[in-house]
Amino acid sequence: MSFITPTPSPLRHWPRPPAALPAERLDEPPAGARITVAGLVILRQRPGTAKGVIFLTLEDETGVINVVVWRALYERFRRAVIAGRLLRVTGRLQRENAVVHVVAEEIEDISPMLDRLLEPEDRLPRVVETG
Repeated sequence: MSFITPTPSPLRHWPRPPAALPAERLDEPPAGARITVAGLVILRQRPGTAKGVIFLTLEDETGVINVVVWRALYERFRRAVIAGRLLRVTGRLQRENAVVHVVAEEIEDISPMLDRLLEPEDRLPRVVETG
């Protein structure tokens, strides 16, 4: 007798940053709450009119997260802000009209977690012989 085992879910092996609030839940904490978010960096902006402020857009599996990085903090976490592909950001939740931002206080480059996605894994169904 043989049976086919299910194909592993690709999401099951997605690296999960510890202690990170998903984008879809940013409406839950009150404004000013200190939270931690994590996601892939999809956009970095440093407008000339922003006086050294950098805006990051992160994306997780539930949506996008807007992050504000003040100049002094940028200098402290420069390498992560410039080169990080996957970031974990801790900061204060800010709401203005319908726009939600996280004003960064700490930035951690957790890009090495992405390397786990490249590890070889048999994703095809396997036939298992029994009896």
